[in-house]
Amino acid sequence: MHPPEVELLRLAQVSKRYRSARPLRGADLVIGTGEAVGVVGANGSGKSTLLRLAARLSRPSGGAVRGDPTTGYVPDRFPAQQRMGAREYLRHAGRMRGLPAAETEQRAAHWLDRFWFAGGVDTPMRRLSKGNAQKVGLAQALLADPELLVLDEPWSGLDGPARDVLAEVVAERVEEGAAVLFTEHQAGYARTAATRSLRLADGVLTEVAERPPEVRIVLDGPVPPERWAQREGVRRVRPEPDGTELVVEVAQREPVLAEAIDAGCAVLAVQEVEEPA
Repeated sequence: MHPPEVELLRLAQVSKRYRSARPLRGADLVIGTGEAVGVVGANGSGKSTLLRLAARLSRPSGGAVRGDPTTGYVPDRFPAQQRMGAREYLRHAGRMRGLPAAETEQRAAHWLDRFWFAGGVDTPMRRLSKGNAQKVGLAQALLADPELLVLDEPWSGLDGPARDVLAEVVAERVEEGAAVLFTEHQAGYARTAATRSLRLADGVLTEVAERPPEVRIVLDGPVPPERWAQREGVRRVRPEPDGTELVVEVAQREPVLAEAIDAGCAVLAVQEVEEPA
């Protein structure tokens, strides 16, 4: 169990105004130890602005940001146009955080290896794929074991194994008593990774009602729709011209798929059921 929640950061009625836009209009947010807060919202709703304020990389036009936890931050577009390679970049990040050189090397190697980094540690980062550049960004954010991890759409661009690792890391940070604040455009995925979910719209934050996320599965095979309708975790069944559509609780996705394959069904589609942003 993680330690009791202690307030790390508070955004009190924060607003942000630019010349032609006002993405935040009085947002309130409290982040405590041992929680992962997921923020969803449409493109342009101000999610990145909110995270920059939380990471203290920007000042609010109004309201206040209180608390000063050590913070690791990854923007939505990690600056991959670096002449440095991953090794040199992470060495520099370690020096900036006051880590001994040997410890930096050890931690950097650990995180790059865990996220399945490929492309060469000495390859200039501008030559890396978006996904591998993102892995370097995550490594630098985690390098000094921050109290607060701030991640702007961190799953974007990552391959499947690295996406799974990041979900594990978020859960581990929560268990260890740190905090994670992240944005994600898929509401269902945000709920899966978060202990608490919020929606940013019209410049303010509101709680997202708790409901397990769902997955759409389309099958073609010998199992009749009425059998699926009686199965635990299957919420809706609908015959389609090319098969049978199931809407399944995400926790039952793998068991349903395994059962379908064992029964001789072909899996035509697996897709997260997305809520409106």
